[in-house]
Amino acid sequence: MSPIYAYLTAGTLPSDRQPIGKIHSHQRCLYKRGYTTPYLKCLTKEQGDYILREVHSGICGDHSGSRSLAHKVFRQGYFWPTLHQDANTLVKRCDKCQRFGSVPHIPAEPLSPIVSPWPFAQWGLDLIGPMPEGKGQVKYAVIAVDYFTKWVEAKALATITAARVEDFVWTNICYRLGIPYAIVTENGRQFDSEVFREFYTRLKINLFFASPAHPQSNGQVEAMNKIVKKLLKRQLDKAKGAWPEKLPEALWAIRTSYRTATGETPFSMAFGSEAVVPVEIGEPSYQTETFAPKANEEALALSLDLLEERRAQANLRNEAYKQRVSRYYDSRVISRSFRIGDWVMRKVSLATKNPTEGTLGPSWEGPYEIIGIQRSGTYRLRDSNGKTLGHPWNVEHLKYYFK
Repeated sequence: MSPIYAYLTAGTLPSDRQPIGKIHSHQRCLYKRGYTTPYLKCLTKEQGDYILREVHSGICGDHSGSRSLAHKVFRQGYFWPTLHQDANTLVKRCDKCQRFGSVPHIPAEPLSPIVSPWPFAQWGLDLIGPMPEGKGQVKYAVIAVDYFTKWVEAKALATITAARVEDFVWTNICYRLGIPYAIVTENGRQFDSEVFREFYTRLKINLFFASPAHPQSNGQVEAMNKIVKKLLKRQLDKAKGAWPEKLPEALWAIRTSYRTATGETPFSMAFGSEAVVPVEIGEPSYQTETFAPKANEEALALSLDLLEERRAQANLRNEAYKQRVSRYYDSRVISRSFRIGDWVMRKVSLATKNPTEGTLGPSWEGPYEIIGIQRSGTYRLRDSNGKTLGHPWNVEHLKYYFK
């Protein structure tokens, strides 16, 4: 601005002879002629920063986006060469804009399907509740799903202590279906406790934790939770407290229902033949009308001989199904990753939300420093006071923090 002002006041030409036809001076101020507006007052960098801060977060500031902010300053009659660039920098580094920014719902990492190598080798474990209190003061349910056969086990509980969950795993999984290779759980205290870890170590079961506030990490059991709750809702009507009595019926319905991923029912995947369901007693089917003990034993033996082939084919169908789901999911991914030393904001969850702020509370909290990469898309964090968070967090709940 100085060379132009010198030319207009003293007639001194700038060294590079830059065009000045659209610049005018008035009372020791420079004005630029706009295309759709009156004259625009030319400002220095320092004056421009003050204007941007005042319009963005001053008394009448609305914390608008960079383009809207630049347009508003322009319409007010101000100009400097880096107006839009400075507005973009200011909005990007505004602490309140980052804390109260919208939460993206587009995936940031490609999908990583979990596939079990053999039946009952890998289970997903989760809790449902609290629900209406039923007989025996039960209001919770622990649920487990096998990744291979889609077999589901569940039990109603009055309390969800580590001892109760350990008893469920020992009785409903280990006693009935064998000791599994691995179990995937959430980060609740029932699962992440010294007693539970000792139980897994003694049986040499690999224990994997899903990322906090990211149930998609254990999506198989989360999907089964929805199915169980939907069945119970439809069966109970108004008698919600009777859900513990209806839970076995819901499990039976799931175990004998066709699963799209495998093309088989969980019962047939587990035992090699289809179960006889109650409707075949009320209205006899071909297999119940023509039942003969000797012929049935021979057919069951043949089914067991062919079971491995059926399981192999179901596993291939399951793999193909997961690949189709992955292709659809990955087509929507907008990659977002961080490096060690970056500062990020973490999405506010129910556990960290301040109840006194209600809907006016921030959407993000922090900042936190990235101190480690657990695996692709999962990071270990440390707050500004130097305290390391106990569990790694998924990239879905993080965004870059601009200082």
